[in-house]
Amino acid sequence: MRLAWLFLLWSMIEIGLFVTLGGWIGVWATWGVVLSSGVLGVFLIRWQKRTVLAQVVRDLQTLGDPLTPAAHSAMIVLAGVLLILPGFLTDALGLVLLLPPVRNLVIGQLRDRARAAAIATGAGPMMRSQARPHVVIDLQAEEIHPGSPRPHKPSGWTKP
Repeated sequence: MRLAWLFLLWSMIEIGLFVTLGGWIGVWATWGVVLSSGVLGVFLIRWQKRTVLAQVVRDLQTLGDPLTPAAHSAMIVLAGVLLILPGFLTDALGLVLLLPPVRNLVIGQLRDRARAAAIATGAGPMMRSQARPHVVIDLQAEEIHPGSPRPHKPSGWTKP
């Protein structure tokens, strides 16, 4: 029920802004703002679709943190969606979300909430500090060359 009231309030604010700002700048300028923000939103979403995967792969290869760039990309996509939606308030929120300091602030708040929730549930004792433990995995490997016979026993990772 609270979500319905929030949606109604949001719609009322958008209508009020359309009437007020549309009367101030004119009908054609209002249409121009709505259409240009929609085009900008589509451009941002397509641009992020092309760049996010390359960024995450690059961070994984350099053993960097892939989550922060992915979170920034998700925020830019959200800004694009807000820009596509018609309305001055959604456009303003979308444009504000494009600012890196605002994205850093939002991502930091979400990270702190996730860390607090993990600590409260006992699911994340590692999240209390940023230090990552060193994990050692002991493996045995056998090099198989093309044309050589298969091992007698499957590894369990493949179907026989």
